[in-house]
Amino acid sequence: MKVLHLFFIPLIIAFGVHKFYVSVTQIEYYAPEEAIQITSRVFIDDLDRALQERYEVQAVLGTPQEIPEADRFVDRYLKSKFVVRINDRQVNYKFLGKKTDSDIMILFLEIPGISLENLETIEVQNELLMDVFEEQKNILHFKFGDKKKSFVLIRESNKGMLNF
Repeated sequence: MKVLHLFFIPLIIAFGVHKFYVSVTQIEYYAPEEAIQITSRVFIDDLDRALQERYEVQAVLGTPQEIPEADRFVDRYLKSKFVVRINDRQVNYKFLGKKTDSDIMILFLEIPGISLENLETIEVQNELLMDVFEEQKNILHFKFGDKKKSFVLIRESNKGMLNF
């Protein structure tokens, strides 16, 4: 029996420590404000590591020790890894802020002044955390009125598009 414990305990611990790398991004059209609202959920420690590796900064996100410039670094990282194109033209978005929920960082973005009638395509290139974690997968959910589409993005296929 002891031999079985010696074999299974390390095996169980190894499976318990295994981490998966995923983010989930919801992209919706909000008609009352004629805006595209984007909410992205990432693991806090993964985003912290990305900021550390990219900018050599210990942001300590989601803690009382979070550095005052954290939002600036998060916004900078987003702009380098998350691109939105509307009708084949890259558009700017506003980083509205972030909040924590347990071990998740929720990021809020918005593209104001978008008329649904003028939309032909919206394409999102999401490379968040792919520069840090080879196994990273980024899930995109589009919801524009009755049009819904989802994508699982990986390094080799990092774009999703919704046609109108």
